[in-house]
Order: sequence, then C-alpha cells, then structure tokens
Amino acid sequence: MHAYRSHTCADLTKANVGDTVRLSGWVHRVRDHGGLLFIDLRDHYGITQVMADPDSPVFAEIEKVRSEWCIRIDGNVMARDEGLVNAKIPTGEVEVFIRDIEVLGASKELPLMVFGDQEYPEETRLKYRYLDLRREAMQANMKLRSDVVASMRKRMWDQGFREYQTPIITASSPEGARDFLVPSRLHPGKFYALPQAPQQFKQLIMVSGFDKYFQIAPCFRDEDPRADRSPTDFYQLDLEMSFVEQQDVFDTIQPVITGVFEEFGKGRNVDQTWEQISYKDAALWYGSDKPDLRNPIKMQVVSDHFAGSGFAIFATLLEQDGTEIRAIPAPTGGSRKFCDRMNAFAQKEGLPGMGYIFWREVSFEDHIDEDVKELATLAKLGDSQALEKFAKLGYQIDQATMKFMEAAGPLAKNIGPKRAEEIRQQLGLNVGDAAFFLGGKPKAFEAVAGRARNEIGNELGLTDLNRFAFAWIVDFPIYDRDEETGKVDFEHNPFSMPQGGMAALDGDPLDVLGFQYDLACNGYELVSGAIRNHKPEIMFKAFEIAGYGKDEVEKRFGGMVNAFQYGAPPHGGCAAGIDRIVMLLADEANIREVIMFPMNQRAEDLMMNAPSEPQNEQLRELHLRAIPVED
Repeated sequence: MHAYRSHTCADLTKANVGDTVRLSGWVHRVRDHGGLLFIDLRDHYGITQVMADPDSPVFAEIEKVRSEWCIRIDGNVMARDEGLVNAKIPTGEVEVFIRDIEVLGASKELPLMVFGDQEYPEETRLKYRYLDLRREAMQANMKLRSDVVASMRKRMWDQGFREYQTPIITASSPEGARDFLVPSRLHPGKFYALPQAPQQFKQLIMVSGFDKYFQIAPCFRDEDPRADRSPTDFYQLDLEMSFVEQQDVFDTIQPVITGVFEEFGKGRNVDQTWEQISYKDAALWYGSDKPDLRNPIKMQVVSDHFAGSGFAIFATLLEQDGTEIRAIPAPTGGSRKFCDRMNAFAQKEGLPGMGYIFWREVSFEDHIDEDVKELATLAKLGDSQALEKFAKLGYQIDQATMKFMEAAGPLAKNIGPKRAEEIRQQLGLNVGDAAFFLGGKPKAFEAVAGRARNEIGNELGLTDLNRFAFAWIVDFPIYDRDEETGKVDFEHNPFSMPQGGMAALDGDPLDVLGFQYDLACNGYELVSGAIRNHKPEIMFKAFEIAGYGKDEVEKRFGGMVNAFQYGAPPHGGCAAGIDRIVMLLADEANIREVIMFPMNQRAEDLMMNAPSEPQNEQLRELHLRAIPVED
C-alpha cells in the first residue's frame, strides 16, 4: 500500500464497503459521542468520516488528536446506517473504522478556525493565509481561478494563438502607475523596473513576425489599493495580433470571455451581444466608463427645462460656461421616503444633496390650487377648453376619475407643473416614479451621479443580479486640457492609433479620438486594449502635442520606436484582468478573496513580513543608502 493513501477523502463509496484503505488529511472536526469518536478527515478533494471505539487498537492515540492535525489512518470501510447517511458529501454513505493512525503533523492552538463560517479580521487571515486557504470557500475560489486560467489558455490555443513569455526585469515604462524599481548591482546607480504590463514587448513580438501572441502575464504596479485592485501585482490574459482592426480584436476576445463566463458562471445569463458605447455617451448615460448595464437606468441632460426657471440654484448655474443639469430617472421610486433616503446618500458622497421630483396621482378636491378650482368644476362638466387649459398648465387628467398626475417635491414647486411635466415626458416616467438631479461641470459630478445611479438601481430592485452584462466602451479621447494650466496632456493610452491617423492631429487635440477600447462587465473594467500607433511619424507628432519632444520619446521608448522603422505591421490587442474575472465568477466583492497570497490594504505581506529593511551588506553591494523617513 502507498505510504500515505490508497484513496483521497472524496473517493470512497458503497462499492468500497469491506475494503481496507489508507487515508491522509487534516482533522476537520472531532465529535465525541460517549465513547465513540468521529473525525471528519479532510484533504483537497473532500471529506470522509472516520471513527473509532474503545475496541480500536489505537483509540488512546485517536483521543489526542485535535483540529487541523495532519494524520494518516488505516481502516475498514463500513456502510453507514440508513438514517445516518450524509447526502451532502460524495462519501456520505460510508465511514472508516480506524485500525491504525500516524500523526504526520501536529498543530498548535489555531489562530483561526478552518471549520465553520466564522469571520476573522483580514489582518489575521492574511498573517495565517495558509490556514485561511484551507477553508472550504477559499479552496473553491483557488480551484476556480486555476480552472479559469486553464480554460482561457485552451480557448486561445484553439484560435491559433501561441503563448510566449516576456521579461520580468526590464526598463521603466509609464503605464499610468508607479514602477517597482530594481537596483542593478552590476551597473551602480541604475535601475531596472518590474513591468507594469508586457506592452512594449508584445508589440515588438508583432514586429518580429509572430502573428498571434498571448500570455498569462504577471504585471507589477505600485498603486493605491482598492477592493477590486491589488496594490502590487496582478495577472492578465495578454494578447496581441498583427494585421487587424478594432473589430477583429473584439471578435477574438469575445468568445473567450463569453465561454469562460458560461462555463463558470453558475448558470447566470451571459450577454451574447455586446453593445459598443462611446466614452462620451458612457459618461453621460452612466457616469462611468465601466457601467453596470444590468441596471437599465440611463441619465439624460435636462438643462433646457431649468434655464430661466424658478429654481435659482440651477438657473444661475446654467449661466456659467460648460455647465449642465442631468437627471437620473428612478422608476418606482416615487415616494418622499425614498427620495429623502437618496438625498442622504448624496450627502454621504460629499454633496449638499440631490434635487428630486416624484409623481403621484391626486384628486382636484384635495390638491388643486385656488386659482384653478373653477377650471376643475368646468372640467368635471366636460368643458373641453378647461381640459386644454389644464394640459397647458402641465397636468395630465384622467377624465373617468377626474384625478390628475402631480409633480411633487420642493424642486417641482420651484419650476412649476409645466416644466415638471416636460421633464417627465422626456424621461418617460409615470405615476409612482421619480427623478433626481445634479448640476455643474460634468467632470465634477459624473462620478457621484454614476454611484447614485447604481444605488437607485439596487435600492429599487431594477438591477438584474442574475446576469453578466457586457459592453465595449470605445472612442476614448487621447488628450485632455488641464483647466488650471491650460496644458494639453494624454488622458488615455498614448500608444493608441489616433482615429484618422496623422490628419486627425492637425486639428483641436481635444477632438482627437483613439482606437482604444475597454470591456465593462457589471460595473468593472475587465479588458483594456487598443489598435497601436505603429508609425513613428504619427507617434512623434502625438507626443509633440502633449509637450514631449522627439529626443525624449526616443530616450524613453527607444526600443519600440527604433523597431517601428523596420517594417512594423499594423497591430492591436488587449489584456483581460484574470483577478477581476475570477472575482466576479466567485461572487466576491474583494479581489483578495481570489488571490492566493495577496498583500493587505497597506501593500504589506503580513505572512512573509514584506517589505522589510535590507541588510547593510546588501545596500553596500548595490551602492545604495536608505534615508530615514522624517516624522
């Protein structure tokens, strides 16, 4: 028999009754039933119940074992009594009577329990990550991650891609975040960098004539942590293709992503048609370039209804250049209680509040103003002119019941029923609905408006939680102008090919769009990519507009610029964030739940004690000196 096991803890069934077996694993749980000892023995594959009574030759040794001891047992497989079958596990029809035991690794008192669903501080979980990873949910997440990567690899090979590895130690290259620098021992005073992405290398692979490249690539960025972003390193499915246009890249990556979400999405609906939304429209409709399209709410510009209105705050605001008022429709949100709750949400986001209107049905007798009561009386008698006058005032009347729709709330009172009715018709709302309003320069309030849209969709149950909703965000602007300095700089990827090529760079830089694209899913950016600027003359011109001279471009990106002068093919690609994809598939809100050994929020490895202070010998060898941080 094998030294440690004849079967895993998920193998045994009724067909094994009577067999002598050997199992190894961890003591998941011990139960003492008055002289009968039951142990749930766990390995990577599952759980088997093993047991002993005082007749067992090793009963005294079994009494000593505790949770998370690693043990080996020999024993006989027995059928459980019918009333004791555990249908929740594959081995639930049998148990093993222990004849022999060997303690392979005893355990100290546990800082966190593996059995059960107890919550522990993240500091404890990360310090003892090897214990945390033994827990059922974490085992499932890591297996899912491995399976997703394997599926991606297969799908890429099936499309004719080959996997190539790019360097981990390279030159510094700005990708929108800080580099991790690596000092050179052989070249004192000089530094390598860990790659933020294989961007330049994969483009050079295209120049080298390899038509289709992919890689499960590690990327390193010194970033501030978020729930959906690791502060140090992450993995992406990186790919590049030659002789392609934007749609070719879309057609290549879509079946890979769709297939993975169908395979591992637990039966949830996966969008088959992916809408293409311009960056400008995404900001307007959703307040984000990574919108959650499970939520059907679309924001709209309603500035015309407030210009010159009785609501002085918005009317005055609209007199300033570059300002507008946007509405967030809230179907079924038409109650003062809900509107007050959303107003409180806005205040938590740092705003003074959000204006709102909600629509309700009322009777003339209860709510009509004194100056139109006479009209109400005539309308009840069927006077057509009275009905027309009511309509002009902004009231929608049900002639059968003589009830009308009223716009309610402080904002509605300020702008009057006619303007409120025009807003309602533009937004397509009805009785029982509401709308919320934000104003100013769009860049100042878009993000908050986007979060409010998400909150409204979730609060009102409008968001379809059983769906993976995808959309390509396209037509990103290449440049932006700093309002304080007036300087034009890159807003997005500087290596994207401008739409229109060189001719596009002769006009207003703020009108230049790039062949750049992101894939949004359920409020997260999963994929980012571009058709690359492979022509040196266009690249030099693009950087010149942003204030970077030819010499600086050649110094910082010399390897790629030089290569493009030797017959570079048109090419493009993208990268899909593996950590975020697995996070969505695992229904986790924090990316650290799907990374085996993550850093904490402060970019610290509590288990390995990193970062740590170097030894003086190391610093001397690298010709470095650590400068103490002043308090």
